[in-house]
Amino acid sequence: MYEIWLAMNIAYEIAWDLWPALLPLALVWAAVMLINRKKLALVSASTLAALAVLVTLAAVLALPSLFKSTLADMGYGVDWAALLGMAAGVGVAAAVLLWPVLAMRQR
Repeated sequence: MYEIWLAMNIAYEIAWDLWPALLPLALVWAAVMLINRKKLALVSASTLAALAVLVTLAAVLALPSLFKSTLADMGYGVDWAALLGMAAGVGVAAAVLLWPVLAMRQR
C-alpha cells in the first residue's frame, strides 16, 4: 500500500510542477476544439482508439529508456502498473490532442 501512495504523491508533485506548461496547452486545445466542434463528430471513435493503442504500445517500449532503464528491470508489479499507467496516459493524451487535427482533415 505504501508504494501505491508514494506513486500517487510523486504523480501529484510532477503535475504540480508542470501546470504552467500544461495550462497554455489546454487553452490552445480548447480553442481548437471550439473552432472545429462541428467536424469533431466526423472522426470515428475507432480511429482515435487505434491511435491511442499505437501510441501506448510505443510508449511502453520508449518510456523505460527515458528513465535509463529497460523492460528487463521491471521485476515488481508496481513497476509494471506504473509503466502501463504512464503509457496509457501518453496514448490517451495523444488521441485527445490529435482529435481536432484529425477533424480539420475531414471534408
